[in-house]
Amino acid sequence: MPYRLPAAAAARRQFEFEIKRLADSLNFGGDPSRFLGSGLEYAQSRPYEPGDPVKAIDWRVTARTGKPYVKEYEATRQTPIYLLVDTSASMCLGSTERTKYEWAVRLAAGFARAAQERMSPVGLLTAGERNLRVSPTMSASAAMRWAHELRLFDFQEKTRLEERMRTLAAALKARTVIMVLSDLHEPTAFPALELLAASHEVIVFWLEDPAEVQPPARGIFQAREAETGQTFALTRRTRLTTHERIRESLVDGGMEFLHLPIDQPILPRVRHFLQHRKSLGHA
Repeated sequence: MPYRLPAAAAARRQFEFEIKRLADSLNFGGDPSRFLGSGLEYAQSRPYEPGDPVKAIDWRVTARTGKPYVKEYEATRQTPIYLLVDTSASMCLGSTERTKYEWAVRLAAGFARAAQERMSPVGLLTAGERNLRVSPTMSASAAMRWAHELRLFDFQEKTRLEERMRTLAAALKARTVIMVLSDLHEPTAFPALELLAASHEVIVFWLEDPAEVQPPARGIFQAREAETGQTFALTRRTRLTTHERIRESLVDGGMEFLHLPIDQPILPRVRHFLQHRKSLGHA
């Protein structure tokens, strides 16, 4: 009789399989994006010596001098990456099969694996009441441990997005890539984003559930805020205004961002964005 994995073990293995596939898709084609590893940088040109590969010839200098020259390169220092994952309650509630939070965890784990395969150390900081912080590391097993830890969530967890970003801004000394995965429901987070972006490379993945922008059929209805429990009246204009406020805040702050409605295909958009982000600017 064939052995069947327990449900929890099967779910764990399926999660790890999804992360591997996601990372492989991000690494496909050897994309030289800085996010996935900075590779080599040109250092200088020197006279050709027997045995030098033809592909290393610096044709511009060779044409100017009339003598063959080759390019020399030096390895660049890998830029560390911090993944800032919003673990607050609003991320965990939704109208689709997979919530914003589930997407954020999968994307963060996929980014980590892909970046580590390109020799970039990856760290994590949660942006909820859970204070989980992992310094940038090349350990794939450490990244998978925090990914599994993030699979657990609390429907009452409050946001700490602004606080965590200011913590990073004060603590980081060297230039760092910071990837923020959030629904951006905390209005005071935007000045903190701008503060981080002044000294570091900040990329925002703005996750949005369709229920956050689809207006009620008519009239007014009562809603409850997931993190505070506060009730309030919600209208068509309320939802549209919130969506527009987030977008305008990102654009006005000069943020590099990708808007991800979770009822639409996410992975193709993320892959395209990361492969072309230098020319895309704002999404």
